Amino acid sequence: MGFLTPMYELGEYLAWTRSGEIQLPDFQRGYKWEDERIRQLLVTVLRGHPLGAVMLLKTGNAQVRFKPRAIEGVDLASGTEAKFLLLDGQQRLTSLTQALSGDGAVATKDSRGKLLDRRYLVHMATALSDANRVDEAIISIPADGVIRANFGKDVVIDLSDHDKQRKHGYFPLHLLYGDYMSWILELNERDLGKRFHEQFIKPAATYDIPAIVLDESTDKAAVATVFEKVNIGGLPLNVFELLTAVFAGDAGYYKKTGEDFRLNDDWKETQVKWSSHPVLAGVENTDFLQAVTMLATRKRHLADTSDRPPAISAKREDVLKLSLTDYLEWRDQLREAFVWAATFLADRHIFARRDVPYPKQLVPLATIKVVLGKDADLIGVSDRLIRWYWCGVLGELYGSAIETRFARDIEMVPVWAIEESSPTPRSVQDANFTESRLHSLRTRNAAAYKGIAALILAGGARDWMEEKALDKVQHSDLAVDIHHIFPQKWCNENGIDDERRESIVNKTAISARTNRTVGGAPPSHYLSVIESRAKVDAARLDERLATHLVPADLLRSDNFDAFFAARRESLCKLVEAAIGKAVQRDIDLGFAEEDSTHFEADELMDDATLETD
Repeated sequence: MGFLTPMYELGEYLAWTRSGEIQLPDFQRGYKWEDERIRQLLVTVLRGHPLGAVMLLKTGNAQVRFKPRAIEGVDLASGTEAKFLLLDGQQRLTSLTQALSGDGAVATKDSRGKLLDRRYLVHMATALSDANRVDEAIISIPADGVIRANFGKDVVIDLSDHDKQRKHGYFPLHLLYGDYMSWILELNERDLGKRFHEQFIKPAATYDIPAIVLDESTDKAAVATVFEKVNIGGLPLNVFELLTAVFAGDAGYYKKTGEDFRLNDDWKETQVKWSSHPVLAGVENTDFLQAVTMLATRKRHLADTSDRPPAISAKREDVLKLSLTDYLEWRDQLREAFVWAATFLADRHIFARRDVPYPKQLVPLATIKVVLGKDADLIGVSDRLIRWYWCGVLGELYGSAIETRFARDIEMVPVWAIEESSPTPRSVQDANFTESRLHSLRTRNAAAYKGIAALILAGGARDWMEEKALDKVQHSDLAVDIHHIFPQKWCNENGIDDERRESIVNKTAISARTNRTVGGAPPSHYLSVIESRAKVDAARLDERLATHLVPADLLRSDNFDAFFAARRESLCKLVEAAIGKAVQRDIDLGFAEEDSTHFEADELMDDATLETD
């Protein structure tokens, strides 16, 4: 790998980004910088302080062919060829290109993430008064040039055109490398314009930014290293983006097909194939690569006859070792295996993305399917896969540190699924569940919360008002969601503690229509209303309640304490059947406050999908 370290003037960079001589490799992340960060960047330029190097790759490399795309905010004619690809410095050059050229409008966001368009001006008198006041002098204004107050009702200052800018003494920075002279010549205060030109505009013309230019001999491994090690201006690239760099222009693939391999485009094709399966929407491109890596390393593991064969792995360093040949060998099988995983979830009554307990658990599930092939659907094999799945969900095993568990799963689960006498997989061994955990399962942020809701549905739960099973079709048509059995309003009025009120024990999946009927009334009342509106007798409705493991007699008597204890026990038995082992009963008969400390860290987060009556 050869490289040069030239200095280029900022004006040259702007000309090159606008003309398309500098473009981005297509896998680079989008523009991310916030308004204040852009303003501070402009302060750096006007004060003449160093900006830091950018890294460029000369195009025409036979080994590394990237599909280029324009700097954001730049419109290029189709087919415009790039002279350089920008490897590091995207955020800075994009900010400067948008702020200092064209109309100066920058598509950015505020500190809260709200999208907005801004322009940047500098108050000349303030900037000239003291070098330390340049920061104060540079302002960010709305794209229409008008600063408002009082919720937009009052105009503080109008800088929407050049005459108004000159009147108030604000120089528009998008003219710094453009037709600044016409603007200056029409300024009434000629001396102010002259001094501003000498002290700021003229020095800006020779403001240099160092570059590291990688030449045409740079190989794909070196480019990947560059992205991983020196991407200092933005977010670190993930393994998908790094492998995009490695796979691009693979010599063997190009020789065979006459085309460059685009991992981005290939992933989009995968997503299209999965588009009819909503539960797969949470599977990320890095998840797919982990699945490929496990299969590739498993193949090498099985082929090695030495005493220390290479390990089966899903770790980042092993994902980065994937070759394009590895990827293409397993891609199609995995695409189909993830579709199979979607049907597996549907059979468990998990139909929507938000209801998937652990999207990451689909990685070993799909990988195991590839290993087992058609045998995955045999009755006995399927039974053990289902048990493994629920052990992962209810044992809450896939929340963190999952790469090692993935590798153990693919090594142990397929063998055990085929022959039950084989060693029990670690995920099955590690799974445990305690009765008190039901008290702290309160929102969808917990995998076990979603798992128990799905188990109830899979057990044959039916809606309380309409003659419909809560299956895949009706789940969407009826707008099924998880709601309180004893309503929040009733619980609050009757002194029920928050812990039991919000517990999964006091919740179940019902249709939106049924939930509206429940409202905030006591169960004894809303059950009568349901009977009247659904044209059903009490015995028939009680049968419906039983499909949700709800003791009808205790519900009808508004006996919350007895209801809660009885349903808690029913849910414990449900979990036991799913994981194939006993649930530890750690709560004394009758309710007592206990310390429910077994919860996932992300349950502390605000839950945007918190169920309400």
